[in-house]
Amino acid sequence: MGFFGTIGYFICIPFAALLRLFYNLTGSYGVAIILFTLAIKLILLPFQMKSKKSMVRMSRMSGKMKEIQKKYANNQAKMNEEMQKFYAEEGVNPMSGCLWSFLPLPILLALYSIIRQPITHFMMLGEDVVQKLVAAATAAGVDMSAIVQMKDGAAVVVDGVTQLSPYGQIGLAKVASSMPELTSGIDGWINMNYDFLGLDLSATPWSVVSTFAISAAVIGMILIPLLAGGSQLLFSRITMKQQPGMDGPGAGTTKTMMYMMPLMSVYFAFIMPAALGVYWISQSLISMVQELIMGKFYNKKLEEEEIARYEARQADRQRRQQEKLRQEPAPKMTLKEKQRAAQEAKATKKKITTSEAGRIGDRPYARGRSYKADRYDSEQ
Repeated sequence: MGFFGTIGYFICIPFAALLRLFYNLTGSYGVAIILFTLAIKLILLPFQMKSKKSMVRMSRMSGKMKEIQKKYANNQAKMNEEMQKFYAEEGVNPMSGCLWSFLPLPILLALYSIIRQPITHFMMLGEDVVQKLVAAATAAGVDMSAIVQMKDGAAVVVDGVTQLSPYGQIGLAKVASSMPELTSGIDGWINMNYDFLGLDLSATPWSVVSTFAISAAVIGMILIPLLAGGSQLLFSRITMKQQPGMDGPGAGTTKTMMYMMPLMSVYFAFIMPAALGVYWISQSLISMVQELIMGKFYNKKLEEEEIARYEARQADRQRRQQEKLRQEPAPKMTLKEKQRAAQEAKATKKKITTSEAGRIGDRPYARGRSYKADRYDSEQ
């Protein structure tokens, strides 16, 4: 096992443990794959929620982005500068959603290794167990032509190790599971049952199609890759509708990829074990439901946030205007305004110098004391 093979093996360990858990619980390989897909989606949900929120926000800002692109169409450097400034003002990182979109690929590769090599990558048994089973099956008279690589009627052996065909481990696991005497004493052995809804998930749909026999099983096997491609196409269309820039310069490339990926899924699902097609279908259907729910949730949430930010900006603007008015000095009066104000004050001013007790009519009599008519008359 080379360096990359060793890394791939260790990557498979947690995924194989999860798939084994569901297989042991259900006894169905197909149900185990569906539950495995659901569990992986739930584990990745926090990261995908962050990615989806960023995508929805970018979509809601697409109008402003198009305005910038149109305004600076002839100045790429200025356009990039304005776009970066716009992203900074809105608090958006356009690359934040890209990383998590690549996560399904290593999971798919790990699952393919687990399906293709059930003994070493699903049961996590050593290569010595594989060689022991090859020898035991050969000694038991089992036809090994579809399990090991053959040359001139003999098995190909390199450095003492019998070489298996690409899907040889699957065939060997099925043979060993049907012959308990071959696996007695092997700790960790799991009898594999690939039957799911009457379909053999270990077989490739293309191998079934090549027999040209029309039956329910053959039709079901053909439907697996077709459903895998169709579900991925539907998922891609839903995703693309919720992304910005679908009518921009890169729209043609994006739409081409939207159709190319499902076609590639159909091709690979035909030439790989049907179990992988079940995973593709499950992954696309679960992703569609997740996409619709998260899209609706984040559109509503971001709309509420935008309204709250707008109201906060308006309140802050009003507060600053009122504060500015309070801080501004009173406007200076012109000379005419001063003269007019003085005249108005003089006309309305009422001068009072004594109390009412010290007044005779309108004429003040004496300051500080009241008038008394007989004050100075002599006493009689």
